[in-house]
Amino acid sequence: MLNELFTPSVQHALDIVGIFVFAISGALLAVRKNFDVFGIAVLAEVTALGGGLFRDLIIGAVPPAAFTDLGYFLTPLLAAGLVFFLHPHVERIQVAVNVFDAAGLGLFCVAGTVKAYDYGLGLTASAALGLATAVGGGVLRDVLANETPSLLRWDRDLYAVPAIVGAAMIVLCIRFDALNAFTSGTAVITAFVLRLLAMRFHWRAPRAYNRSSATAEESSAAT
Repeated sequence: MLNELFTPSVQHALDIVGIFVFAISGALLAVRKNFDVFGIAVLAEVTALGGGLFRDLIIGAVPPAAFTDLGYFLTPLLAAGLVFFLHPHVERIQVAVNVFDAAGLGLFCVAGTVKAYDYGLGLTASAALGLATAVGGGVLRDVLANETPSLLRWDRDLYAVPAIVGAAMIVLCIRFDALNAFTSGTAVITAFVLRLLAMRFHWRAPRAYNRSSATAEESSAAT
């Protein structure tokens, strides 16, 4: 089904772009954490490929695409090298990186959902793996960097929610036999725009109802 939506060359090009941008975010975090060159490369690889690797292992698409396509493996290393030498300049274009990251989020949540369904998963499970494809690498990145994953923090702009919306749109299109290049593109754009709006207006998910106690982190920040 995925090849019916995009030609293999277009799909591959989109994957490479998404992988590159995700790798940039991982490498930048490694620089901020003062990691060495190996740590920068590892975080770039994990961020870029972690979500897709998890999805492929779950659905039985082995060996995973990350290990069968040299471009998938080398692209994060290229991003790591770029950040290693030019990280002050990359930091200055962080807004542009965030925009491309949002585009990668939209693309990966859609591609992941469709691929999971192609391998026989149900609609709900396919949407869950679409979400995992989009955000899984970022979670692994934060865990390796000893940080609370961004998508679990209340003080970060919505990240998982746009991916959930994109994946949900895809499974609804599948359910009603309306999945095509136009509807899948609409899902990508919807997730992308929601993420941009969340960054622009700082939309955040609500915390626990009637919450009155402060966390240790908030208390220390206030002192």
